[in-house]
Amino acid sequence: MSDNQFRDQLEEFSYSLGLTISSNLIQSGVKNIDSLQFLAGLQDTYAGNKPKISMDMANQILQEFMLAQNDEEFNKNLEEGLLFLSNNLNNEGVIETDSGLQYKILKEGYGDIPTIDDQVKCHYHGITLDGTVFDSSMERRQPAIFPVNAVIQGWAEALQIMPVGAKWRLFIPSDLAYGDQGAGGMIGPNATLIFDVELLEIV
Repeated sequence: MSDNQFRDQLEEFSYSLGLTISSNLIQSGVKNIDSLQFLAGLQDTYAGNKPKISMDMANQILQEFMLAQNDEEFNKNLEEGLLFLSNNLNNEGVIETDSGLQYKILKEGYGDIPTIDDQVKCHYHGITLDGTVFDSSMERRQPAIFPVNAVIQGWAEALQIMPVGAKWRLFIPSDLAYGDQGAGGMIGPNATLIFDVELLEIV
């Protein structure tokens, strides 16, 4: 037992299970629940009580609720992204390409520029518009190596105009990122993303 907050191993296991299930739900895009009804569903299942609704009905409710939530987030993210990018162009140093990708040079680079067929080593830090960090090699303190043609379109475009040694801030519209599908719970549909990218070397 890790500490004295639990009376026995079953309590400790049960709490740990609750933590992991809720974390997985959030990662899957379930951002809000009624915790009392959630617990009631668990209790009815484990106690062998007759459920309030059938399993088929439960599955249908889950699907319809998530679809409605995704539709709402879909439109909200699209509107917020378009407004952000429009306003962002007024900020000093922000450049926009023909595709709609925006970037700002944080540090100049003077090395070679990768091609679509190259592999690169980069440090990066990715956030959503509300500042949520969804991926960061900088926080892990471990640069990433990957092919230029294996990343999202906004990244691939930036890397092919970015010299080694440079550090840029990328503002990537959803259609150059993960589009209307999003990527897990932290990157919703139509999400505009912001990355700080430092191109360390062409591998």
